[in-house]
Amino acid sequence: MNANGNLLDLIEKHWGFRELRPLQGPAIDAMMARRDSLVVLPTGGGKSLCYQAPAVALSLRGEGPTVVVSPLISLMKDQVDSLRSNGIAAAQLDSTLGADERRQVTDELRAGRLDLLFVSPERLVMPAFQDFLRELGVRTFAIDEAHCISHWGHDFRPEYRQMAMLKEVFPGCNVHAFTATATERVREDIVAQLKLDDPAVLVGNFDRPNLTYRILPRQELMKQVVEVLDRHKDEAGIVYCLRRRDVDDYVKTLNGLGRHALGYHAGMTGEQRHKSQDAFLQEKCDLIVATVAFGMGIDRSNIRFVIHAGMPKSIEAYQQETGRAGRDGLEAECVLFYSGADLFSWKRLIEKSVAEAKEAGTEVAADFVASSMMHIEAMDRYCRSAVCRHKALVEHFGQTYEAPGRGADDADGDGESKIGCGACDHCLGDTQEIPDATVLAQKILSAVARTGERFGIGHVMAVLRGSERERVLQLGHNKLSVYGLLKGHEDRELRDFIYQLIGQGVLAQESVEIHSGTTASILKLNAGSWEVMKGKRTVRLVQPVRGAKKPEKRKDAASWEGVDEALFEKLRELRRALAGAQNVPPYVIFSDNTLRDLARQRPSSPQNMRLVYGIGERKMKDFADRVLPLIAAHCRQSGAALDQRSGFERAAVAPRPVSKMSDPKRQAYVMFEKGAAVDEVSAAVGRARATVSEYLAEWVETERPETVAAWVPDAVYARVKAAAEKRGTRALRPIFMELDETVPYDVIRWVVAHLRALESVKRA
Repeated sequence: MNANGNLLDLIEKHWGFRELRPLQGPAIDAMMARRDSLVVLPTGGGKSLCYQAPAVALSLRGEGPTVVVSPLISLMKDQVDSLRSNGIAAAQLDSTLGADERRQVTDELRAGRLDLLFVSPERLVMPAFQDFLRELGVRTFAIDEAHCISHWGHDFRPEYRQMAMLKEVFPGCNVHAFTATATERVREDIVAQLKLDDPAVLVGNFDRPNLTYRILPRQELMKQVVEVLDRHKDEAGIVYCLRRRDVDDYVKTLNGLGRHALGYHAGMTGEQRHKSQDAFLQEKCDLIVATVAFGMGIDRSNIRFVIHAGMPKSIEAYQQETGRAGRDGLEAECVLFYSGADLFSWKRLIEKSVAEAKEAGTEVAADFVASSMMHIEAMDRYCRSAVCRHKALVEHFGQTYEAPGRGADDADGDGESKIGCGACDHCLGDTQEIPDATVLAQKILSAVARTGERFGIGHVMAVLRGSERERVLQLGHNKLSVYGLLKGHEDRELRDFIYQLIGQGVLAQESVEIHSGTTASILKLNAGSWEVMKGKRTVRLVQPVRGAKKPEKRKDAASWEGVDEALFEKLRELRRALAGAQNVPPYVIFSDNTLRDLARQRPSSPQNMRLVYGIGERKMKDFADRVLPLIAAHCRQSGAALDQRSGFERAAVAPRPVSKMSDPKRQAYVMFEKGAAVDEVSAAVGRARATVSEYLAEWVETERPETVAAWVPDAVYARVKAAAEKRGTRALRPIFMELDETVPYDVIRWVVAHLRALESVKRA
């Protein structure tokens, strides 16, 4: 059986999906063929289906149940609830169950009535439990969050290391590892630790084109956070903090500003954390301020922003935490407020943790410390990098990034795209290079040298800014040639420049003991410093664009194409009520994608409701009597038509009269007529690239040009056209997935607009 055969019928029946995402088919095939596998699919890529669907099929074949190893009880519960809501027999065994509940689960297992069993790694290594699984004849194991097994992973957990025993304790078993994030080194370690036999290694595309990444200098943090919140009013988001006390402070401040925020960190009681998480998942609260303790297993698909108040501990952690935004495929924003001090904060935190562990008699592996430091330094380099954020992330995970619309003539000699991703701070123009950065660096380094390499950042800054503070005058540093050289720069930007130099390896910061048990950090020169001062090496410094317009929120009108938004909101309210009655998160009832499709198709019968994305037989039977009357009543009241599936045509929308068109859009239209590039238009009209991209799509569809070759290479156009002919033009996401996520949404939108324009010409 392969993923294109009977198993697709099973998926359609239970999950309501009529097609698979990239790599889901091969992953399912590997499990059905009982071949070990390692599957790496970024958050939102659908990795759960890769083991859930074949588990059901294997059970039907008499070869079940499949044991799923999961690190969190809450994560197990959510998956079990979702599976049961789809009519699938699943259960969990964990410490929260009473004796009667555990007995019921074991009875169901012995009777062969369960397809999937979720357990923790700690339970799986218990000899008595292993005996029980051998008695059942278990042969298939799925290890979720498998990166936890690797010392080189960003979230190593010692209990996961014990999974190495599976092949010995269960001879002939098949082991399938799943994770959302793993570099090549981590993937190799997972395969080795689990002793996977000739595994199918499947790695998805790490790029998330619907996410906008911004990494900006941390200056007035709360003001910066509020600016992001203002861009996302009434939308869900997470603010990540490094320290527990920061969480408490931010929650207090934000609530004082009229925001409904809840906190989450390990210092809270289990009941408090559970209350915060449930409120967020059940959409009773849209803003969570948390440490990284919050997030694993969070499956709320409509998170529109993630803010990091400081640098995460690794690129892998950053990719996973930002990946919790935009899981529904719609645009979301990820903002990290960075300071060079973050690197040293993390290093001190690791050193403190190691010291405390040793004092407690706990052995700390040397490679774990080395790995932690490696991850922190890599994340720091990523924050300071001047390379497109999407490109840097994808290449960190060993893949090649191709910028939107890039063709053979779109790259400079060094291979860098001239176009950029259109979805990060660098490509959107949020930051700019400092003119004569090397000269500025020479002045800073000279100040370190002239003051004898004996002082910290604060004193060196005071000298450069011409401060008359007592310490500067006492030491006679007001008479140095570097005194006042940079008095035109503010403290915060000068401090950021110094940290950028440290990050580039041309300046060092060392910890010295000044009193017994008291240390301080001083600036020291190194070989790189002298290369810069002698003009043998250049440096690059960046800063936020001064006086720039505040960033705009990206919008993807095409993803809402044909959706009755008033009906969508009514369905959301119904979903919340249904979820409350069953005591499950709303997404367990229906995803946002399913609600949009319901509001788009507006089915009038159970049969037509089954044609909606994400609605299988069980959900149709359970909820048709609540959903269909609501849709019918809405359509009677609004005059909207029912049963809009046929043809998937978009309702005709008359173009707005030119007289009512905004000046920037009118100017953009004139420039598009001349074949101007999107970035050129964006700069000319003072609008974000995402906004101008929408202008172009509208212009193409209304003005009906013969070709869009000025914006889309012919080869890319042909690929998108072929995918659109196969998947239809009702929505962009099916086309995006058909193209293996290799063509950006903007490019797809322009091509689809052109195809519609051509079709309208034919009809005319």
